[in-house]
Amino acid sequence: MTSKEMSKGKSFQNRATGWKYSVWARYLLFLFLVILFYVSLSSKLLPERYDIQEGTRSEVDIVAPMQIPNNKATLKAQEEAAERVQPIYQIVQMRNENLMTTLLDRIDRLNQDDQISSQDKIDIYRDEIPQRQKDFVSNYINNNRKTGTYSDTLLEEIRNVVQEQSYRIPEETYIKISRLTSDDIQEMKPVARDIVARLMTDQVSEATTARAKVAEMVSASSLSKRTQREVVQELTRLVVTANRFYDEEGTKEAKVQARENTPTVFIKQGDPLVSKGEIITPEMYALLNENDLLKNEVNYWPQLGLLLFSCMLSAAILMFIQQGSGTHFKYNNAQLLMLVLIFIISIVVMYVTALIQTNERPFIGFLAPVAVGAMLIALLLDTSLAFVCSILIGILSSIILNTHQGQLFDFELGFFAVVVSFVAIFATHRASQRSTILKGAIMVCLFGSLAVFTLALIDTGDWNRTTTLYGIGYAFAGGVLTAILVIGLMPFFETSFGILSALKLVELSNPNHPLLRKLLTETPGTYHHSVMVGNLSEAAAEAIGANGLLCRVGSYYHDIGKTKRPIYFIENQNNMENPHDSIDPKLSKSIIVAHARDGVEMQKDYKLPKPIRDIAEQHHGTTFLHYFYHKALRQAEEAGIEPDFTEEDFRYPGPKAQSKESAIVGIADSVEAAVRSLRKPTVEQVESMIEKIIKGRLDDHQFNDCDLTMRELDIVAKTLKETVMGIFHSRIEYPEEIKKPKPTSPEAG
Repeated sequence: MTSKEMSKGKSFQNRATGWKYSVWARYLLFLFLVILFYVSLSSKLLPERYDIQEGTRSEVDIVAPMQIPNNKATLKAQEEAAERVQPIYQIVQMRNENLMTTLLDRIDRLNQDDQISSQDKIDIYRDEIPQRQKDFVSNYINNNRKTGTYSDTLLEEIRNVVQEQSYRIPEETYIKISRLTSDDIQEMKPVARDIVARLMTDQVSEATTARAKVAEMVSASSLSKRTQREVVQELTRLVVTANRFYDEEGTKEAKVQARENTPTVFIKQGDPLVSKGEIITPEMYALLNENDLLKNEVNYWPQLGLLLFSCMLSAAILMFIQQGSGTHFKYNNAQLLMLVLIFIISIVVMYVTALIQTNERPFIGFLAPVAVGAMLIALLLDTSLAFVCSILIGILSSIILNTHQGQLFDFELGFFAVVVSFVAIFATHRASQRSTILKGAIMVCLFGSLAVFTLALIDTGDWNRTTTLYGIGYAFAGGVLTAILVIGLMPFFETSFGILSALKLVELSNPNHPLLRKLLTETPGTYHHSVMVGNLSEAAAEAIGANGLLCRVGSYYHDIGKTKRPIYFIENQNNMENPHDSIDPKLSKSIIVAHARDGVEMQKDYKLPKPIRDIAEQHHGTTFLHYFYHKALRQAEEAGIEPDFTEEDFRYPGPKAQSKESAIVGIADSVEAAVRSLRKPTVEQVESMIEKIIKGRLDDHQFNDCDLTMRELDIVAKTLKETVMGIFHSRIEYPEEIKKPKPTSPEAG
């Protein structure tokens, strides 16, 4: 292939993959993510508005977008509650027996005064006894008005009732009173007080009712004289008053309390407000207007709030990725597109669950496999990003699965989503087999159930034994659904986006893969070399935090191109002459460098992921084939001709290593070949050889396109030395003074 053809091929490849690294495409994806959040949350946070007029027929069915108050029904319920309030009565204890004592004491003193005639006494009693009864009531009312024991309204009610139910003593009773002796009065006093006290212990609304009992009680008393009984009977009827009075203010206050304590009547979410074809009445129009369901007023503030909220969610992801990416963006646009698809899947499974969720059964929300998104991100992208996205998924689930009216978020479902997502990430972030997903699902089931049980213990108001058991059951089932979805979606993402997950890497490392079987059967020497390079590169990569598993699997396939011309590579030349000894060095160089390109083509035929192909293409970079270059120079000198080639003609076509993994595999490849060329390697030889190889590549600028640091190269050198000593310990000699043998192998690795 000419350089012009290669340039055209690279140009086409750049155009085909250019969108993956386009800044505009990147920000368009984040804009799409904002739109996704806005659209998915708008139905939950922004009720639909209708262009409708009073008196017209509705063209659509209008249902309550959420639980909304029904003011008309609430007012009706309040009035009904007020009407059910019974009148409030106050029991007033005026101690009427004290009035009886006062009257009898006055009669005793006046009857003992001989200077007053009997007629005058009768006149005095006729005026004074009723007046004393009135004064007694008035004094009681005035005293309570001062102390504020009862309201003025109640005190006026007492005055009016007592006045209306006042008793008039017969005229002949006054004559009998004037004839009572002091002994008679002293005998009457305890009996009269006792009768009055007993009558006033009952609730008396009508004094007439109590007065009807007086005659019987007096007859049953200890009084023996008829005059005594008659006087006590009449005085008791005068003294006894009502003690149970209607409290108007108390009744009004009770009605007010009844109205205030009446719960608001709500129209449940999903209940019809207006049916299609129904005429919009003023009441319906008012109800729609009160709940902002009409387009009569333009109000974009809720939309603006939701847009800002969606922007903040998307910005959280952008800032996290950018903050941890240094000067360049961490993920290409294909990976960002996959992230968007994962969010779409997470939102869809939430909405599917919400379809079967009801206000009466909010615990069905625990069935949602909300951990799917976090698990996929952890397996396909990055663990740290998965933790951040788990929090966002928790926020989304607390809104989408929220059935509580009057609140934006359901803390319980949000908390549950974050818990199961974190557990899923922890259980699967180092997954190396498909069975690990099942183990992670079991962890999700257990911790999800534990989270539900914990919430039930904390919030005893909304949970009971039945709802707790249902919630635990749904949480357990949600974990099973998570495993099913993740196992089903993983191949789709791996194939569609060329994602090389740890699970895919383990599958590719299976010796039964057709390419590895071909490598083993046709080039056993190269196969053994590749396995050794895998061991070395994996240890070195893990020492600096790179992807060790990718290095191992990439090493297995990095020399697969040698299967096309196996005998031209030193490790496959067993008991045979080296064919390079009899061919032109330029041809040898072409055969050697072709194995990288051939390997890439073979891997493309078997649809191996790009990171594996990159390692095969880049592990030699643009390194120089010293052996064949100097052989060509020597032949030109012997032939006495001027060399028609330069050093550049004896270099690999590249590209240079673009990742740490490709660079590490390239170093390990050279180290393994070099150590294998030594007959009796020593520790000093191994250490010196590793340093020489790394320094040579560094001086040749082979690491310019990857982000390996000097510190990481030192760690790689140290790790490779330790690993080589561990692998080849039976061959390495440890005495300090030992002659170093000369390498005999050409640069055919």
